[in-house]
Amino acid sequence: MKREIKFSLVFRDMWQSAGKYVPTVDQLTRVAPAIIEMGCFARVETNGGGFEQVNLLFGENPNKAVREWTKPFHAAGIQTHMLDRALNGLRMSPVPDDVRQLFYKVKKAQGTDIARTFCGLNDVRNIAPSIKYAKEAGMISQCSLCITHSPVHTVEYYTKMAFELIELGADEICIKDMAGIGRPYTLGRIVANIKEKYPEIPIQYHSHAGPGFNVASIMEVCNAGCDYIDVGMEPLSWGTGHADLLTVQAMLKDAGYKVPEINMEAYMKVRALVQEFMDDFLGLYISPKNRLMNSLLIGPGLPGGMMGSLMADLEKNLETINKSNIKNNKPLMSQDQLLIKLFDEVAYVWPRVGYPPLVTPFSQYVKNLALMNVMQMEKGKARWSMIADDIWDMILGKAGRLPGPLAPEIVEKAKAEGRQFFEGNPQDNYPDALDKYRKLMNEKQWEVGEDEEELFEYAMHPAQYEAYRSGKAKVEFKADVAKRKAEKANAGKPTVPATPAAPAPAPAAALTMPTTPQVMTVDVNGQAYRVTVAFGDTNSTTPEVKPTAAPAPTAPETTNAPAGAGKEVLSPLEGKFFLIKNASDTPVKVGDVVKEGDVLCYVEAMKTYNAVRAEFGGTITAICLSSGDAVSEDDVLMTIQ
Repeated sequence: MKREIKFSLVFRDMWQSAGKYVPTVDQLTRVAPAIIEMGCFARVETNGGGFEQVNLLFGENPNKAVREWTKPFHAAGIQTHMLDRALNGLRMSPVPDDVRQLFYKVKKAQGTDIARTFCGLNDVRNIAPSIKYAKEAGMISQCSLCITHSPVHTVEYYTKMAFELIELGADEICIKDMAGIGRPYTLGRIVANIKEKYPEIPIQYHSHAGPGFNVASIMEVCNAGCDYIDVGMEPLSWGTGHADLLTVQAMLKDAGYKVPEINMEAYMKVRALVQEFMDDFLGLYISPKNRLMNSLLIGPGLPGGMMGSLMADLEKNLETINKSNIKNNKPLMSQDQLLIKLFDEVAYVWPRVGYPPLVTPFSQYVKNLALMNVMQMEKGKARWSMIADDIWDMILGKAGRLPGPLAPEIVEKAKAEGRQFFEGNPQDNYPDALDKYRKLMNEKQWEVGEDEEELFEYAMHPAQYEAYRSGKAKVEFKADVAKRKAEKANAGKPTVPATPAAPAPAPAAALTMPTTPQVMTVDVNGQAYRVTVAFGDTNSTTPEVKPTAAPAPTAPETTNAPAGAGKEVLSPLEGKFFLIKNASDTPVKVGDVVKEGDVLCYVEAMKTYNAVRAEFGGTITAICLSSGDAVSEDDVLMTIQ
């Protein structure tokens, strides 16, 4: 009998790799006892990454979710772990140092044992503070090597990085093969190198199944000395998810390793509950294609956690492209055609922006940049004509050091726009901010919460937290679920024309999409809201939501100028409208004088904030939307005279 290998269930990532949402706190606490009863898990991934934002998006307090979700595992002696994005904390953009420090104290108090920290650029400078803060909070610091396959990401590169992290105090190393494109033999050599020098350091392997390498990779890393293997389970394993527990256990048992037995009755309970949650609402946000293995993913190397939401995003992007195609009498594009164009463009973009490891947020940045290039070129515009501010920060070095050199065309574009490259410590770009958020919470008469967890949540996710506190997030979420359920019920049921042989069905029995906006009542924490949901061909792909009981947004200021006077500022893409990115920023208002190039507002799309800049100077005469409103491409955002 060989040595023991332990399993970790990546329950949070199973959902994120499948679609947009994770289960609600009530669902999480229902499934936890059955996961424990399976008896085969030493660890469970309970939170981190997109978990907190997703809770806020459907109007749930993530602090309550984490506390309730981790509690039963602690009682059973199972360790819990979370995913931490180092400089970015739990979000897509960098986080002030004092917010990062509070992060670990809060999560430890809430019941999280292990912080799995990664930097999307593999910049050790960004990980070092996380090691210190995690250990000060009493957590195990597990540091990740973000695996990708490129000319610069060699065995020597990763071995050197692991040694640096261990010397900085990392308790464990995670081989984070987030796209599943690590080659088995190479991964085995990396693990063997670490174990040769530091045999006492536990190593955990995390991989996605998409390109098809990961079962072979699991075998190789175990043979080289790996201690823990991350697994998923049906109906969310394989495809963009992870290798299934049953397969991994059987393979390792056959190879002579000591592995835990599985209580199959409990396994079936968990499987049934996961399917129940999907049938409830979560499946509405999961593309059927995410169940498929796809060797095409070897080329672009996009991670499974991102592919889960990518297919949903592509539906909106495809609609935008085809609207333009219709206007210009061009043939419509299919989703498969768009996917191939995107993969090809990722392969073009990635080396030119310095080979950032394709993991959050930089996988989204590379994908977004590639997708924007495709969309702009399909409309006859130039490649690189739309680059979000967060992507520029990556290019300029503000988020960390890129592994490879930038292409001359990118350097020239940066210089032409007067952008400065940064060589210092990335954290220096993001000063402390907790005092600002304390002041804002005091003004709003909001409590900072137990262990200052509400303060942390507001500072980490300002826009989403405000939408959660106002009730707007839950109203919009419930309305969107209702819309998707109606669309699903109507799918594949065309209206049957009236003929003598087949009379038209009675109106009461017809399953047709409403042609006019429908009014429904939604309960949010005991408060009834009347909302209007629009179906069919509207100006937005998300429902129009008008909560009549919710706190009304501040009405835009007006001037003596006629309503809508001046030139229109149009949305460059579909997403959500925001006047500011951070609560401490100052928004523009009606009557402000702006110059060409000034930032007017943002459109948040595909997890990045895209700045909308003035193409001409003048006075703002109208702001046509409220923060958080859905917008389509070419919607009027404001007018300037």
